[in-house]
This record gives sequence, structure tokens and C-alpha cells, in this order.
Amino acid sequence: MKIIWGLCLLFLAEGLRAVHAAPGRRRTSEVKDRAAPKEEVNILLFGIVLFSESLNDVHETTEAKIEKIRQTLRSHEETLEKLKRQTEPAAEVERQIKAAIESLQAQMAKQRAQINMTKDWLASVEQEEVELQTKVKKLEMYLNTSISIKELQKRAEEQSNTLKGLQHWTQFQKENIETQNEQLSKLKMMSEAKT
Repeated sequence: MKIIWGLCLLFLAEGLRAVHAAPGRRRTSEVKDRAAPKEEVNILLFGIVLFSESLNDVHETTEAKIEKIRQTLRSHEETLEKLKRQTEPAAEVERQIKAAIESLQAQMAKQRAQINMTKDWLASVEQEEVELQTKVKKLEMYLNTSISIKELQKRAEEQSNTLKGLQHWTQFQKENIETQNEQLSKLKMMSEAKT
């Protein structure tokens, strides 16, 4: 507002200077001289008033526009702040979803590793089962063979006992034969002595 009044005073001073700068007109006619500067001053003053009013209007409309822009900016800032507040929970939800996905992926990787370990373990168990079945078959064959060996040992013991019995009987018979031989030789000797 101070700028507008300063401009008005500047234009007024210029107008007055222009009126005083025209000396040729004063000399020609006094009535015209007196009327002309007054009219010129009035016109200048009217122009200055119009100019100041238009400047004032421009200033007021500019201030109104600036205020409107400020209000629009405030409204946009409030909207942005609301959007920011609304997106913060969404960002938190997104972060939680990402964390949950990462956790699920880690669990799936662990499960895959466990499945692979289980497959390896099952393969080793199956291999051990095959080896165990082979060992069982060998053991069964061994047991069958050892039963035959036991039977053979039992028969050998029986035959050994039989042989021992035969040896005792043979020894007994031998002793009997020796006793009979001795008796025969005694009888022989006795018969020879008689003859």
C-alpha cells in the first residue's frame, strides 16, 4: 500500500513539473493559461487516482490470489499429510508382509533341506536294511550249517562213546583171552609133566 501511495506522489510531482515546464502557453493567453494547468492537473490527478485505484485493485487481487494459493498449498499440504498418515500403516503392513514372506521362504528352505536330509536318511536306512537282510540270510545259512555241525558233533561223540565201549569190550576180551591162554599153557605144562 505504501508503494502505491509513493507511486501516486511520484506521478503527481511529474504532472506538476510538466505543467510548470510549459511557459509558451502562459504568454499567449491568460485565461487559457489559468484554465489549462488546472485542467491538466485535474486530468493528471484523475489519471493518478485511476492508476492508484487500478494498482490498488491489482494489489488486492494479487493478495487475494496469493492468499488463495496459500490456502490451496495448505490444503495440498494437509492432503499430503493425510496421505502420508494413511500410507504409513500401509507401509508397515507391506513391511510385515515382506517379513512374513521372507520368514516363509526361510522355513520352506529349511523344510527342503530337511526333506533332502530325510531322503538321504531313508536311502541310507534302505541300504542298511538290504545289508541287514543279506547278513540275516548269511546268519541263517551259518545257523543251518552250525546245526548240521552240532548234529555231526553229537554223532561223533556217540560214535566215540561206542568206540570207547568197543575198546573196553575188546580189552576185556583180550584179558579173557590172555587168561584163557595162561590157563591153557598151565594145562599144557601139567599134561607134559605127567607124560
